[in-house]
Amino acid sequence: MNTQLQPLQTLAIGVPGENLEAYVRAVSSVPILSADEERALAERLFYSDDLDAARNLVLSHLRFVVHIARSYGGYGLPLGDLIQEGNVGLMKAVRRFDPTVGVRLVSFAVHWIRAEIHEYVIRNWRIVKVATTKAQRKLFFNLRGQKQRLGRLSVEEANRVAQDLGVTLADVQEMEGRLAAFDSAFDAPKEDDDDRAVLSPSQYLLADEADPSDLVSEDQLQQRHSVRLTHALENLDQRSRDIVERRWLADDKATLQELADQYGVSAERIRQLENGAIGKLRNAMLA
Repeated sequence: MNTQLQPLQTLAIGVPGENLEAYVRAVSSVPILSADEERALAERLFYSDDLDAARNLVLSHLRFVVHIARSYGGYGLPLGDLIQEGNVGLMKAVRRFDPTVGVRLVSFAVHWIRAEIHEYVIRNWRIVKVATTKAQRKLFFNLRGQKQRLGRLSVEEANRVAQDLGVTLADVQEMEGRLAAFDSAFDAPKEDDDDRAVLSPSQYLLADEADPSDLVSEDQLQQRHSVRLTHALENLDQRSRDIVERRWLADDKATLQELADQYGVSAERIRQLENGAIGKLRNAMLA
């Protein structure tokens, strides 16, 4: 019984994204383990934490990841990326595999491989997430397959899907609407016809004239205004400055009556002092 597969570093497998065809040929050349070989390697990993055994188990199952990843080709995502995510799931499965259960590794690993690919698809298929709850994730993958066969679902078909998946009709209709939506390009061209215009994300950014030099000039202007205001406040008499600061600059702003009670005058007199101080500040800022 041969359980000594060629180590990973000596196989020209590489990374799926670099040369996908060469990668697929490489993983396809790794021999499939017999049940006895697989069990022996799994026991070495399970009982002795043998990393060479783990490496060989992963190597011999990479071809299955490629096969599973190809079934997700309809989402418009790079196959190489799907394979890499599936490989992560395979490695998690190998680490968790218990040889005493009596099942083959591939049967156990399918769940982990698909789970990682599902997460990748959900994260990347749309900028706006289409599925965030467990029920929505189930709907996302099942409903998309139904729609590819049936097109737009009727109420009767949507009810049947809801019953099959154990979700509500509202969940099905909401997910169908999300799947029917489209992503606009980041810098989509503007339409001449305003009625048909679709705003792209880039059109929500700052205007072209807001270049760095403008931002620096604006910041310097704000600093000059701040200095002028500070000097203008310092030139006010103490009572007027206190009224302005407590009425306009404090977090817990005072009322006219509170200030009137403090200074022993009427609320109308406080209002007159406030208006006079603000006028002086305005003149100082415009000077």
